[in-house]
Amino acid sequence: MEYIVGDTAALTTSLAVAALIAAALYIATYLSLLNLLKYPRNWRPPSVSTSVTTGIMSVVTVIFVSVSADGIDFELLFLSTTFIALLFGVIAAPANDFRPGSRPIIEFIAKHGDYAGLWMFPPAIAAAYVSPDARLHGVLAAAMIIESAWFLRRIWQGERRLYPISNHDLLVLKTQAKGNIEGFAKQHGIGELELTTDGVGWRGCGKNTLACHLNLYTNRLGLNTPPCCREHMKELCHYVTSCLKEMEVVHWLEGGTLLGAARENGSLLAWEDDIDVSVMLDQRTTWDSLATGLAKRCQRDGYYIDVFEKRRCLAISYDPPGRWPFRWERNRMRGEIRLDLVIFRQAMSNGQSVLERLIPKGDMPMTESGWYGVPEDIVLPTSTIRFLDNDTACPNRPEAYLRIIYGDFEKPKLTFVDATAAETRRLIDSPPH
Repeated sequence: MEYIVGDTAALTTSLAVAALIAAALYIATYLSLLNLLKYPRNWRPPSVSTSVTTGIMSVVTVIFVSVSADGIDFELLFLSTTFIALLFGVIAAPANDFRPGSRPIIEFIAKHGDYAGLWMFPPAIAAAYVSPDARLHGVLAAAMIIESAWFLRRIWQGERRLYPISNHDLLVLKTQAKGNIEGFAKQHGIGELELTTDGVGWRGCGKNTLACHLNLYTNRLGLNTPPCCREHMKELCHYVTSCLKEMEVVHWLEGGTLLGAARENGSLLAWEDDIDVSVMLDQRTTWDSLATGLAKRCQRDGYYIDVFEKRRCLAISYDPPGRWPFRWERNRMRGEIRLDLVIFRQAMSNGQSVLERLIPKGDMPMTESGWYGVPEDIVLPTSTIRFLDNDTACPNRPEAYLRIIYGDFEKPKLTFVDATAAETRRLIDSPPH
């Protein structure tokens, strides 16, 4: 009897250890996936190293669950692979929905991303019932605990401030909703909209709440930027440009942000979804000094920063940096307020001094090196322009700079906005003269 009790205790301990190892492998794979999701969120191709790491960890987890001394258990292989693939697809949907033109199934899952992981409870229970294997149970338990915690943190967010929706914002909303604002909000899951006796309100985002689903609202639905997001973009722009001034880095407003400053009398474009700023590297400002300096300041002052060294750009977000192990879980959110900081360098192209960047922008021409650039004298020495109630650095000849990128920049074009939504609001944005 003592031998039987001892063997039972040893077996129980062995099963518990196996379950814990399987759970730990799943958690590590999950965190690797979260780190990978920063790339589609920023419209960047996934890093090869991060993709390979996530793939290898997924394979290792599945192998640990399904392979034993007796060989491969194909039932466990099927259950573990299918469950992890489905759940990771659900988790990744909001990040993959950032780009315009995502598939309807991705858009649907992303719409319910705050709690879609809970949909996997029935499959998890069914898989646990089909197989008594402790390793599989460890994966299932870890996964569903994480999804439950994610859901609870989403509903325990801070209080949202109510902003009135009026004037041009309200006109665009009514136009896209075809007069049925309540039905439009329900159809597209616009939880921030609130109809009151005083009119239409917007429950705005803040530091302690989820960000508005900005890409969906502006790029897919053709709405104006929510008032809360405009407010936070202004704060983020002033913060980053003040940091760059403090670090004595040559910088200027870029792309659609510069377009708003020049064409919209110092305002954001009505449908703006991010802030664009460019910086120039030189002997004093290196990539390492810039990335390290900004990362320290953002960590200190409550902003989140992603560093894309190979693409030579930084993404600085309004939401605060999270604590480990929740730091990368922000990549599961459907929206964010972001400033993209892109690097330029001095070079010669076809006998002309140019400033060039690795990432193409609009119609910016390719240089001899294969990068994309503009004549140096159009940018340097930088000037200033009034933007969001502040004097902000801009190219020396901003109109010439904008013509290189956009051609006829005086004519409004809803870049990255869904074609149908853009056509619906065309007459609002381009009224007859």
